[in-house]
Amino acid sequence: MGGHVPLTDRGRRVIVMLMKLLGFDGVCLAIDEFGDPSAPPVLLIAGATQSMDWWDEDFCVLLAAKGLHVIRFDHRDTGQSTTSPPGRPGYSGIDLATDPLRILDALGLGSAHFAGVSMGGAIAQHLGVHAAPRVRSLTLIESSLAGGRPGPLPPPSPELAEAEARLQPVEDWTDAVAVVDYRAEAARPYAGSAGFDDERFRAIAWSEQARSACVESSLTNHFLVADSPEADPAAISAPSLIVHSESDPLFPLPHGAALAQMIPNATLLRVDSMGHGTPPPHTWSVIVPALIVHCLANDEAAHCRNLHGAGTPEQEPL
Repeated sequence: MGGHVPLTDRGRRVIVMLMKLLGFDGVCLAIDEFGDPSAPPVLLIAGATQSMDWWDEDFCVLLAAKGLHVIRFDHRDTGQSTTSPPGRPGYSGIDLATDPLRILDALGLGSAHFAGVSMGGAIAQHLGVHAAPRVRSLTLIESSLAGGRPGPLPPPSPELAEAEARLQPVEDWTDAVAVVDYRAEAARPYAGSAGFDDERFRAIAWSEQARSACVESSLTNHFLVADSPEADPAAISAPSLIVHSESDPLFPLPHGAALAQMIPNATLLRVDSMGHGTPPPHTWSVIVPALIVHCLANDEAAHCRNLHGAGTPEQEPL
């Protein structure tokens, strides 16, 4: 795990984490690792606009303490990874979807468990279909289907749309306080029935602000990429844990239920009051043990499939 450097920003003490930077063809991705590198690896994939900061460090530590090699990373245009100008992403959706494979290659890992939230869940589904030999298991958190034909699914809640319409844009992206305020207010309507943890969200936003080259790019460019990855969940063969709550305002519970129904080897774990986002601390007592059991139970089986299977399917080129 990287070290930490204290900085001061307008009277606030901000901790900036020093990450490992991996380079590929002119692109750098920042990663952070927890636990024994020889343990079963799990790669955590954040949602759209989110850096690795949204996977709480304490959450990663809990997973590592129970025998997992935990890896989190900054998507392009977030944190310390390569950043494009606002409104002009220099990459495609397929690039975002295959960056986890680039990370595995750089770390010398043939395969891993993948846990993704929201857009990160769509990326995990893409990997489960198009890079199946490299996927030991999937955990899809507050995600919807990345393709297929699930039938009608409920739209986002009217309250979410109303809150987003009221959100005031940032006038000066160099004003760190204004950016953090915006980040917190943008996240507020996504909170679950347990309510919005303002202190936690602002602490994460300050950490992310301090590490990011351009937060305007972070909050803009992911929605502008071409060639968004698609994958039919019914084609996923990896054991899959679907984590979803009844209070997700963006993807209501039937989205998670549809995933669990379409993926052949899937289990649905309902976690009440979570909302839409990475797991908040009040859910860890349920999610952490479930994720650990899911990964460890399927790790040896995944190795056996790769070693003794009837051949390795071809992986799509990066």
